[in-house]
Formats: sequence, C-alpha cells, structure tokens
Amino acid sequence: MYYFVYTLLYLLSLLPMWLLYGLSDILALLLYGVIRYRRAVVLGNLKLAFPEKTETERLQIARRFYRNFTDSFIETIKLLSAGPAYLRKRFAIDNPEVFDHFHAQGRKIQLHMGHLFGWEVANLAMPSLTPFTFIVVYMPVENKAFERLFLKLRGRTGTVLLPATKMQRSIIPYRNTQYMLALVADQSPAGAENSYWLDFFGRPTPFVRGPERGARIGDIPAVFPRVYRSRRGYYRAELHILSEHPGELPEGELTCRYRQMLEEAIRQQPDSWLWSHKRWKFTWRPELAPFWIDKGKNTPSK
Repeated sequence: MYYFVYTLLYLLSLLPMWLLYGLSDILALLLYGVIRYRRAVVLGNLKLAFPEKTETERLQIARRFYRNFTDSFIETIKLLSAGPAYLRKRFAIDNPEVFDHFHAQGRKIQLHMGHLFGWEVANLAMPSLTPFTFIVVYMPVENKAFERLFLKLRGRTGTVLLPATKMQRSIIPYRNTQYMLALVADQSPAGAENSYWLDFFGRPTPFVRGPERGARIGDIPAVFPRVYRSRRGYYRAELHILSEHPGELPEGELTCRYRQMLEEAIRQQPDSWLWSHKRWKFTWRPELAPFWIDKGKNTPSK
C-alpha cells in the first residue's frame, strides 16, 4: 500500500505547477460546491469569528479558504520531488537575524506556530535556513501507510520529527543540543479542564498548556512565526519574539501573547487559517473560571 501511494503521488509531483494548480482549482470547486467538505464547520467558524462581516463577505473568505486548502494539498504533493532550489524560491524568512541572535547566545528556541497555510514547505525549508537542529512535534495518524509517507516527506531535508504522544521521552536525546522546537500551539485541547481559557475572536476559547509550560520550565525563548502568502505558492515568515525569558512571566502571559499574534495574523489573511477544524467545540461553563488566564478580560458569565 505504501509503495503504491508513494509512487502515484511522486509521479503526480513531477507535473508542472501550472497544471497542478489547475487541478487544485477543480478540487476546490468540488469540495466547496459539490462534496461540501466540512462546509458547515467552515461557515460556522467564520460566523463566530467575524460576526461584523456580511454573509457575502464570509462566503468569499470561505471560497478562498477552499482554494488555499486544496493548494496546500497539491503543494505538499509537489514537495515529494522538489529540490533545494524550489524550496529557496517558495519559502523565505523576513528577519532571520532573530534566529541568529538566540543561536549566538547558545540558547534553544520554541516556535509557537498556528494552522496557517504554508507549514509543509516551511517544514522542509527550515533546516537550511537556521543553524539550529530543527525539531517538529507532529500528531501520528492511524493509517500506517500515510504515517510512513508523511514521515518520509517531512524528514527528507533533515527535520527531526517527534510524535506528540511520546514527546517527553522522544526529545531526551536532544536535550543537550541547541534545537529549535516547532509546536502547533492552536491545537484543540483534549479536554476543557486541561486547558488555558482566554478570549479568542471575542469568544471564550481553550488553548493547550504544553507549549507555554515547556517554555517556562526551560526558560526557552518563544517565537511566533507569522507565515503568510506573498502570492500563490509563495510563502514568507515574519518572526515575532513572544518572550526572551518565558520563565520570568506569570502563568498564562505567554499564551495571551501568542493568542494576540495569532488573531492578528488570521485577520490579515483570514482565508489562510484552517477553518475546517472544530476550534470552538468546547463550550464555556462557569465552573471553568479557575482556568481563565486572560487578565485583560473579565471571566465570562456564561
């Protein structure tokens, strides 16, 4: 199964990008208008996040989102055969001196990332753009063939991949190295109680605790890379330092800073975030008040 899928996708990756983007356009129309893949989730999320926009405006964002969604899929396939020149052309960092600053100090870095499109090309390009050992924490998939395929794809340029389910044990061999650890910090938490709660797009929203806790315990500088699309198929990252010394911050402050940067990034390119995942699947309840960390906002009454 693995060799069949890999061979098929590899041959597809050899097609020119103009043809692959034509395929992406067709797939986007099918997913949005015919299959209606998670369309209710996408439109529901957009309505929660942008109540001030008209329905027409939200539909326009949704259509662009589906094209970006299928573009991301097509671009990931292309990466199976893409060489270093392709990666250099398609992904760049606006201010790499941020990485150089911390590396010169002999420190590690945590990247607190979001579900902003461009993460797959960034994953492959990053090892050649930074002096750090680049480590990415990923969620394993149940299908073993696709798990093997993604590991081969994401690790082909030197990225170290650690499963989130075994993260604490898997990172031990790297604890004495100068690494850059990439964490997707806007994952939906496993439970409402094991979370930080704060305001996100005007709604009480749970955030996972792991990224902040790791940064504070190790006093590891936290950086938010705002990945944005400069034009179709071309991505850049603007690095924002959330904190040079997270260990000195009060609990919750780092997550609040991350929330602010993430929301600003989404508002700048609203069609570039993964609206198809159920970000607001947990409902706020008064008994969750002890987990509310947003000091600038009153605890929700309901």
